[in-house]
Amino acid sequence: MFGMSLPEIIVILVIAVLVLGPDKLPEALVKFAKFFKYFKAQVSSAKSNFEQEVRIAELKADAAKLKSSVTDISSNVRKKLTFEELDELKKSASDFSTELKSSLDFSQTNSDNENSRIPSENSQNQVLDKLNVLDKLNSDPLNTKIDEQREGKNV
Repeated sequence: MFGMSLPEIIVILVIAVLVLGPDKLPEALVKFAKFFKYFKAQVSSAKSNFEQEVRIAELKADAAKLKSSVTDISSNVRKKLTFEELDELKKSASDFSTELKSSLDFSQTNSDNENSRIPSENSQNQVLDKLNVLDKLNSDPLNTKIDEQREGKNV
C-alpha cells in the first residue's frame, strides 16, 4: 500500500495512537477511509470522462474523414463532365432539335402544298415528344446552375 512495508505502517499507527489517543482514533480512521473512498471515486470518474472525451474526439475525426471523402466523391461526380463536353452536348441537342423542327415544318408545308402523304398522327406525336424532351434538356435547372458557376469562375 503506497509502497510502504508492514513495519512502516505499524510505526504510523503507533504515532497516530499517541497523537490522537484511543478515543479519537476510530473516528479518524473512519474519516480517512471515507476520504480515501471519495478520492478513489473521483479519480475513476475523471478517468472515465477522459476516456469518453478521447472516444468522442476519435469519432469526430472519423466523421470529418467520412465527410471529406463524401464531398470529394460528390465533387468528382459533378466534375465528370467538363464544361466543354456539356456545351457540346447542349449544342448538339439544340442542333438536332432545330433540324427536327425544320424537317417537320418542311414536311407539313410540302404535304399541305402538294397534298402528298401526310405522316401518321402516331409518328407526329413521337416526334413532338422527342422535341419536348430536348427542350427540357436545354432548360434543365442543373444546366443553368452550371452556366452560373462557369460565369462566376470566368469573372
